Amino acid sequence: MSSDDAQEMVERISWFSPVDYEILLFFEKHDIGVSPKIMAYNIEYDRQYVYRRLKVLNESDLLINDDGVYGLSDFGREFLAGNVDEDDLPEP
Repeated sequence: MSSDDAQEMVERISWFSPVDYEILLFFEKHDIGVSPKIMAYNIEYDRQYVYRRLKVLNESDLLINDDGVYGLSDFGREFLAGNVDEDDLPEP
């Protein structure tokens, strides 16, 4: 996904914030689990803000949370691939 695609995604999904696409782009490029602190460091956002957004994305089934370590869910992968309609995306 290009940054233009990511921006379009944010504009299309009303409840997304700009950091959400940074988080999803990170996970698309790095198929790993990370803590909020590590994510915040890598995308250069405030840790507490990243933590709140990770929780929101987890509540929407885009991410998984395994004892504070977040990763992209299968649903999140489908979303990034363009296989999920906006109407099918659970709003937190």
